[in-house]
Amino acid sequence: MPKTNRKNLNAGGKKLKNNIEFVSVGKILNFHGIRGEAKVGFSDKDFLPEKVYAGDEHELLEITQIRLNKKFAIVKFKGINSIDELLPYKGMLIFAEKQSVQEMLQEDEFLIGDLTGLQVTDEDGAALGFVSGVSNNGAVDLLSVKTKSGKISLVPFVKAIVTDVSLKDKRVTINKIEGLIE
Repeated sequence: MPKTNRKNLNAGGKKLKNNIEFVSVGKILNFHGIRGEAKVGFSDKDFLPEKVYAGDEHELLEITQIRLNKKFAIVKFKGINSIDELLPYKGMLIFAEKQSVQEMLQEDEFLIGDLTGLQVTDEDGAALGFVSGVSNNGAVDLLSVKTKSGKISLVPFVKAIVTDVSLKDKRVTINKIEGLIE
């Protein structure tokens, strides 16, 4: 089943001077304990690489340890050993290099930013509109498809409906289902 990686909400990316593109992989929510550990919100621990970048300045932080909790990760960063050293990072988004995150994706996983803007066609190749965004209803990811008439249709991002995603061809193919796209 195709799926987006919910963690990479900012997958359109930000660029540094050396043209490296970044994606958001989490957020430093708060401190945990007194030894400089951070509570980090994320959606998939597999996308927390050893090196992350904090905030708009993309300050390099190296992860030395990750412990999982039910709703967040407890992360220890190299060189941060107290609450006072961690507090400046509280509330900051953390980023990873987009290329390294893409290498971690499975066959039917996609970054949200990579889906936005793709043309949507039916199985016969007829253009239906384009992906204007991706959301989640709690059960499944939904593609927001803006049609030629300007209407937005929500298309469940499941294999039974979305039959093919080609980032190379910049196209999403969906089954013809009566009333799905208006």
